[in-house]
Amino acid sequence: MTRSVSSKRSFRPSRMPYVLEEQIGFILRQVWQRHAAIFAAGIGANLTPTQWAALAKLAETGPCSQNQLGRLTAMDVATIKGVIDRLTARGLTETSADPQDGRRLKVSLTRNGRELAEKAASNALAITRETLAPLEANERELLTALLNKLR
Repeated sequence: MTRSVSSKRSFRPSRMPYVLEEQIGFILRQVWQRHAAIFAAGIGANLTPTQWAALAKLAETGPCSQNQLGRLTAMDVATIKGVIDRLTARGLTETSADPQDGRRLKVSLTRNGRELAEKAASNALAITRETLAPLEANERELLTALLNKLR
């Protein structure tokens, strides 16, 4: 009886200097996943982070073009269009032609959108507090300053 030799090689861990868990992208993704879970549990009103960003920015700035809103919320053209389409379908935003440039779409909050933005703002602040809760006050300030430098 002859023994067959397997063509599979035994696994040997790499000796590369790259360790996934030490990489900033991996760490940021884990932090984002934690924050997203806190956000989903706390925002209420079945809003996504991008939908909340659009509502919050419109509440802050008032009506603006869809392109401008995308820039203000760091969303590309396709993403902001989808977000506004979904918010409009829910009766939270409305669009109209810009009176100064008919080619441009102007986005504004409806009364329901304004009320929801005002109501959800306290939840959003609580979400930020909970996300940063493991840090001391000086660490929260430092983290925010460092992340702002990386933008």
